[in-house]
Amino acid sequence: MADGTTSTLSNPGLSFADSRDVDVFVETLARFERGELSADQWRSFRLVNGTYGQRQEGDLSMVRAKIPQGALSADQLVAVADVADRFSRGFCHITTRQNFQFHFVPLGQVGEAMHALARAGITTKEACGNAVRNVTTSPTAGVADDEIFDVTPYASALTRFFLRRPIASSLPRKFKIAFSGGGRDHSFALVNDLGFEARTTPEGARAFRVTVGGGTALMCHGGRELFASLPAVEILCVAEAVARVFHARGDRQNRKKNRLKFLMKQLGWDTFRALVLEAYDQVRAEETPTLGFDPESPPRQESAPASRSVAPTTSQLDALVTFDRPRGPGITPKFLSVLGDAEGERFLRTNVRGQAQHGYSIVTVVVPLGDLSSGRLRALAALSRAFSDGTVRTSIGQNLILRWVPNQELRTLYSLLKRIGLAEPDPESIADVGSCPGAESCKLAVTQSRGLADLLGARFKSNRSLVDRAAGVSIRVSGCPNGCGLHHVSTLGFQGGLRKIDGRAVPQYHVYAGGDLSGPDAKFGRIIGKVVARRIPDVVERLVGHYESRRSEGESMTQFLARAPVAELRSAISDLEKLDANSATADDYVDLGESHAFTPATTEGECVA
Repeated sequence: MADGTTSTLSNPGLSFADSRDVDVFVETLARFERGELSADQWRSFRLVNGTYGQRQEGDLSMVRAKIPQGALSADQLVAVADVADRFSRGFCHITTRQNFQFHFVPLGQVGEAMHALARAGITTKEACGNAVRNVTTSPTAGVADDEIFDVTPYASALTRFFLRRPIASSLPRKFKIAFSGGGRDHSFALVNDLGFEARTTPEGARAFRVTVGGGTALMCHGGRELFASLPAVEILCVAEAVARVFHARGDRQNRKKNRLKFLMKQLGWDTFRALVLEAYDQVRAEETPTLGFDPESPPRQESAPASRSVAPTTSQLDALVTFDRPRGPGITPKFLSVLGDAEGERFLRTNVRGQAQHGYSIVTVVVPLGDLSSGRLRALAALSRAFSDGTVRTSIGQNLILRWVPNQELRTLYSLLKRIGLAEPDPESIADVGSCPGAESCKLAVTQSRGLADLLGARFKSNRSLVDRAAGVSIRVSGCPNGCGLHHVSTLGFQGGLRKIDGRAVPQYHVYAGGDLSGPDAKFGRIIGKVVARRIPDVVERLVGHYESRRSEGESMTQFLARAPVAELRSAISDLEKLDANSATADDYVDLGESHAFTPATTEGECVA
């Protein structure tokens, strides 16, 4: 634990906080308020300390808590609940990079919120801004039955290596890193600036395939292989080398087009790779950074918990959630009973997966729209102590994962999750749609992406037969081209935009089809149409039917959408694209999740600040 941390966290391995970061934030805010700092200086500082301005007038902020590898203890979940209650809307949001976000926090209260998080070992340092962002992994790392090895200790070591390191918070643009252990779970490593995929050498030593320059948004680009098999001991050296090249060569003026992938394109692959290898040699010639453990025998090994808490009773859970009152503005979470799954058979089939360790299972808790209320957070903390190992993992799919659940306790856990309205089946299906915050709070977003995700989820939760017909299909929504909702790499992705009809704005979405990151190379969705917001559920149903009528034997819908000609897919939904003043309804002029006429107003997004 870093000096200055006031945390009493029971698991110090999950603490990344230092209370002095918060003290500096509070002092710097005071300097800004006294006029000693310009608006640009203050913005750069607060961003790299995890605080975004929102699109609303005034001083409302979004605070992002950095959750390395998506791992939190039960105590940390309770702390997140407390912050959501005291400073936000009574709920928080899980992001596609495994973090927690709190929206509509008054700027004057951000320091208090940060201190509350820091006491639990949670930091906001370098969660935003032109910095090394959260290092992500699969939430099943260490317990997946088909991974090559557990990448968690290596990802954690790289997190600690860069955290508070000067170069890590002074880059030309944000810098994203992901680790994958192999197998069917992954962390979207191919669309990160740096991706590490577990490998073993012919001799059985641990190594990583290293890819560089991946990303979505303005120029979708799969990471290019830098090393086919890098010894695990060298990961810090390589990461430092790439960061140095980016720091030195990145264009700090035209930041909208300066992720690492643009620098690679500008320099050319051969030149870029030569610069990285030169920097790599320099790092190794200096005092070589070390992992802090034997790379062949890392200290963090998964094992069954030595003890568990007594399971909470239904009355205790009721007490935690009875006064749970998520509040607006914006769409608030609803936790409803699941219809048609009284015994939990569908949940047990779709949300439960056998663990590598015999007798235990991994359980996915679906979190609609990625939103969790304070009462449910506290209830999940209690359930994690009783049924898991006292920790949870956030996922890129914006859900929560419980590990080390004894197989004989699965039905009991299901019944208690159902009691608190968190027993939805079919994670990361067309009934569990991922989304960025969109125009609810983001300055750059055009549309209310959460409104569309909510509409799609509601439509297909009531039609589970369609969920089965579209097995393996993921849907993600973004409110703008930046793609924080990861729509470019989903089976079906929707990107917010607008059209004008007789001078009036109508919300619409670009339809992307065929994105897939399950293979060795990244496949990005192709645009097959532009459809008004309220017709998007019809687009999904239409494409499911088209797939069923045209698929090859054994072909998944993802595979079909990736190989079918764009003209064919466009033709399948072309009638849904058509809209004019005569066919438009009054609702078409209102964005989903809103009650007033659609009046898009965007400003420069702080993600490019």
